[in-house]
Amino acid sequence: MSKVGRNPIALPAGVKVALDKNRVSIQGPKGSLNREIPSEILVKVTDGQIEVTRDSDTNYARALHGTTRSLVANMVKGVSQGYSKELSLVGVGYRAELQGERLSLQLGYSHPIVFIPPPGIKLDAPGGVKISISGSDKELVGLVAAKIRSFRPPEPYKGKGIRYTDEHVRKKAGKTAA
Repeated sequence: MSKVGRNPIALPAGVKVALDKNRVSIQGPKGSLNREIPSEILVKVTDGQIEVTRDSDTNYARALHGTTRSLVANMVKGVSQGYSKELSLVGVGYRAELQGERLSLQLGYSHPIVFIPPPGIKLDAPGGVKISISGSDKELVGLVAAKIRSFRPPEPYKGKGIRYTDEHVRKKAGKTAA
């Protein structure tokens, strides 16, 4: 039995779970999420908890057991608390501003970069040098943060670029005069 997979998932107040064949739908105060579950995995709701089990002991089912339990637990946490990531802009003249739902980034290019977030993602740019990304889907929040970071990743000589706030960028030594 998987050490991660056998742990039940506690349902917080206000979270509803609907099971339909191989689909799990979870609704909460922060939104609703649904996910397709592999046919080897069984999900059931009992006593305010979600239990994830497998129907066979094949290697494939064993590999999916803990992963599926973690994905469902992330869905429960997302619809009840939500997820967020913070990005920092480091560099002279680098700034971000919201124009309605769109995020406009000045990153040292000859033109501004305009990013339109997917549905379910909320962006905020406090102070113009930080970007806050929040939503109920952990995977989507991470993808959006990685996409925005890819517009100007931090470079190793001066450290300029977009980085996660908790990211440490190792700097290289530049050229030295002989």
